[in-house]
Amino acid sequence: MQRRLFLKNSLKTLGAGAAAGAAAPFISTASAQQTITWDMVTSWPKNFPALGTGANDFAARIERLSGGRMKVRVHGAGELVPAMEVFDAVGEGTAQMGHSASYYWRGKTLASQFFTAVPFGMNTTETNAWLYHGGGLELWDEVYAKHNLKPFPVGNTGTQMAGWFKKEINSLADMQGLKLRLPGLAGEAMNGIGVTTVNTPGSEIFTSLQTGVLDAADWVGPYNDLAFGLHQVAKYYYTSAWNEPSAILEGTVNLEAWNALPDDLKAVVSEAAMASNLAMISEFAVRNAEALDTLVSEHGVELRTFPEEVLEALYASSQEVLQKQVEADEESRKVYDSYTAFQQKVQRFTDVGEFAYLKTREKVGA
Repeated sequence: MQRRLFLKNSLKTLGAGAAAGAAAPFISTASAQQTITWDMVTSWPKNFPALGTGANDFAARIERLSGGRMKVRVHGAGELVPAMEVFDAVGEGTAQMGHSASYYWRGKTLASQFFTAVPFGMNTTETNAWLYHGGGLELWDEVYAKHNLKPFPVGNTGTQMAGWFKKEINSLADMQGLKLRLPGLAGEAMNGIGVTTVNTPGSEIFTSLQTGVLDAADWVGPYNDLAFGLHQVAKYYYTSAWNEPSAILEGTVNLEAWNALPDDLKAVVSEAAMASNLAMISEFAVRNAEALDTLVSEHGVELRTFPEEVLEALYASSQEVLQKQVEADEESRKVYDSYTAFQQKVQRFTDVGEFAYLKTREKVGA
C-alpha cells in the first residue's frame, strides 16, 4: 500500500509538471519540462525477436512521440520480476508498464483469455476490428480496471502454428496422454481430449522437450520457434492453426500511473501502442515466411496437419470449455457475447472477400 501511494503521489507531481509546460500533443521538448521515466517488465527474454524487440519498439515510440518527455526502460523476463508475474507487478506498482499476453492471467481473471486468442475464433484483421471498432477495448478496460491496470493491444503474432511434436499424429488415439505446452482456452480444450497441458515459460520449452518433461509444445510460429531452436528437439511441425488464429500481445499500464499522466502523454502512449501493434503484425508476416523456408529447406522439418477427427474433437472440446466458462463467470459471458456476435458479423464478409480470394489464388496457382 505504501509503495502504491508513493507511486501515485510521485506520478501526480510529475504529470502536473509535464502538463504545465506542454504546448501541444506530440510537439514538445524535454528541456523545460521534467522527464517522466517508467519501467516496463515483460514476459520475454531480453531482446527476443519480435516479442522482446516489440516491447523495445513500443518504448522507443513513446520516447520519440513525446519529444523525450517520457522514457521507458524495458526489462526482460527475470530482470525485475519473473515472466509470469508481470500482471501483478504492474498492478501493484512495482513497475509502471508491462508487455505480455493476457491468457497467462486466467488465474487472476478468467475473462483475460479472450484478449489473446480464442480457439476457432477471429483472425488478426477481424480481432483488431473488434478491439478498435466493436467495443473490445472498452471491455478489456473494464475487466482490467479491477486489477489496477490499463490495457492496450501492442502487437499480434498473427496466425500461430499448432506446435512441435516428437511423434507424428495419425489419429485421436495418438493424442492420449501427451504432455503439451499450450496455455489459454486452447490448452483447456486439449485437456478435454486426453492431453495434459502446462503453461511453461517460453525460455524453458527447449529444455523441457529435450529432457522429456514435454512431448510437444506450442510456442508462436516459425520466426520465434527457429530462434529457440525447437526443430532440434522435435521433428514434426503442425500447421493446423486452430488454437490461436490471432494472438494479441498486451501492453499494460498501472492505472494510477496512467491517471496521473497529462492528456497529451496519454495520447502518446495510445498512439504508440497502435503503431507498435501494426508494426509487429507486419514484421511477423515476413519473418515467419523467411523462417519457415529455413526450417524446411535447411533443417528438414516435416510439416503436418492434424487428422480431421482430431480437429473435430478439438472443436467440440473448445465449445464445451467456452460454454462452461461463460456459465460460471459473468464477466467472461459479457466479453464472449461481444466477441462471438462480432465474429458472426464480420465473418460474412471475410468468407466472401479474403477467404474467397485465397481459394481463388490457390486454384489458379498464383
